[in-house]
Amino acid sequence: MNTYEFEAAFDQFLQRHEYDEAEHYLFSMVRLAFAAGWRAAGGDPPKAERLFELILTPKPKQPSETPTEPETPTEP
Repeated sequence: MNTYEFEAAFDQFLQRHEYDEAEHYLFSMVRLAFAAGWRAAGGDPPKAERLFELILTPKPKQPSETPTEPETPTEP
């Protein structure tokens, strides 16, 4: 088999949705097995953590909401 053809076919395989799904399940299986071994060795079970946190930015004030200040003359 030509190495270039093999690499091209393998690259196409890696870009498929089925590969992503299989990779997800393999990772989950390895993590569960590691956690079971960890607990069997007397370790604390892993805690559930948030994957992400939404950061809300303050809403910009409308010009009508901004208090008006008197203009002060600037010195030259």
